[in-house]
Amino acid sequence: MRISARTHYALRAAVALAAARQEPVTCAKLAAAQDIPRRFCENILQQLRRAGLVTGQRGPDGGYWLARPPEKITLADVVQVTEGGEPEIERFPGVAAPLADIWTEMREHRNALLSEVTLADVVTSAAGPPSV
Repeated sequence: MRISARTHYALRAAVALAAARQEPVTCAKLAAAQDIPRRFCENILQQLRRAGLVTGQRGPDGGYWLARPPEKITLADVVQVTEGGEPEIERFPGVAAPLADIWTEMREHRNALLSEVTLADVVTSAAGPPSV
C-alpha cells in the first residue's frame, strides 16, 4: 500500500492541531514544526477545512484548529479526504485469482486499523511535549 506525500503531510498537520488543544495554529508555524512545504500546507489545510475536519480564522489572532475534538477524528477520516475513494481491486487470471481476495482482506484490515485510531490516540502516545 502506498500513501501519498499529501496524506503524510495531512496526517502530520492534523496530529499537530490535535496537540495544540484547540488553540489556533498559523500555517507558517505548522509548516515549520512539521517540515511541510508552506504552500503544500496551505492547500492541505484548505482541503481539510472543506471536508469539515479543520476550522480556520484569518487575522492577527487567526490560525487553524480542529473542527471536532481529536477523540472524534480518526486517521481514516484524514486519509479519506486526501486519498479519496479507493480503486477497485483488479482481478487476476488463472491460479492467481485468489490474490484479489487477499488484497481485499488486506485493505479491510488497513481500513479497520485507521478507523480505530484517533488523533487523540496519536497525541497521547507521542513521547515528550507537543511541538506545536
